[in-house]
Amino acid sequence: MKPDEFIKSIEKGDIRPLYYLYGEESYLIEKGVKQLLSRLVSADLRDFNLNVYYGNECTGEDVVAAAQTLPMFAEWRVVQVKNSDKLSVAALETLAAYVQDPSPSTCLILQGEKIDQRKKFFVEMKKRGELVEFKRLYENQLLPFIRSEAAEQGKKFQPAAAELLICLSGNNLQDLVSQIEKIILYAGSRDIIELDDVKAVVSDTRVDSVFELANSLGEKNLDKALRNLHALMYDGEAPLLILAMLTRHFRQLWKVRELVERKVPSQEIGKAAGVHPYFLQGIVRQCKNYRVAELREVFERFFTLDFALKSGSTKPGLLLERLVIDICGSR
Repeated sequence: MKPDEFIKSIEKGDIRPLYYLYGEESYLIEKGVKQLLSRLVSADLRDFNLNVYYGNECTGEDVVAAAQTLPMFAEWRVVQVKNSDKLSVAALETLAAYVQDPSPSTCLILQGEKIDQRKKFFVEMKKRGELVEFKRLYENQLLPFIRSEAAEQGKKFQPAAAELLICLSGNNLQDLVSQIEKIILYAGSRDIIELDDVKAVVSDTRVDSVFELANSLGEKNLDKALRNLHALMYDGEAPLLILAMLTRHFRQLWKVRELVERKVPSQEIGKAAGVHPYFLQGIVRQCKNYRVAELREVFERFFTLDFALKSGSTKPGLLLERLVIDICGSR
């Protein structure tokens, strides 16, 4: 079952007694659990009808005993197991037996990061329950996500403001939501979130460093790019997030460069490349510093660096410095 199908089934009241929610995006998993809980157990009865366990602290017998207990003054009992990927082999065997004949009045919700569908427990879950994977959102899904989160609080982001927020926060939804909440508080009673709101909430140093680094590389200004990189590293910015932001910036450069070479009218370039007018002038200017062949080489370096950072074989700061020098060209 896909996440959107999972949410729709909850809204329709089509509830299954067995769920395993897993994947990289912990924020969406937690949000899905909250939606299930709000549907199944009222807040005033949760002391009686909600049991919460942790996979590294409980046994299979603990979970099964709770799941086989009838609900009190309610239609459903909910048993939630966090960190389910840390359940022992023995616990999974016990739960596999329960999954074959689950209590119809209990909703067992397991949540974790990874699963192994070769194991008996997951084979049985796939037959009788629902496995729901929450993958990290792609870049083109982040703007709709921001709009949706803001709309839940009666707010609307200007496109440029949302673009800036993505540049600063990356694709970690927990970070995005935290920033959205702070920005909405800052905006107060205003319905529209503007670019200046995002700039005001996020520290000036970080805003300047993020954009300055991307723009310095776009301009092939080595000295400036190294200063910006060092500022980001000094502030403790995650190397993979820096790489993600640079990848996004150069993807826009590549798209705009191809459109310029095809002689697409300037007024149509922004829409075709998915670049907001606020950022377009700078992107068009910078893309002229690169041939398409050079941009292809830049992305090969991004891929290599991504692998190196995740393998942890070399100091991240040195790897990022080498990337900056390679892109700008040594002097």
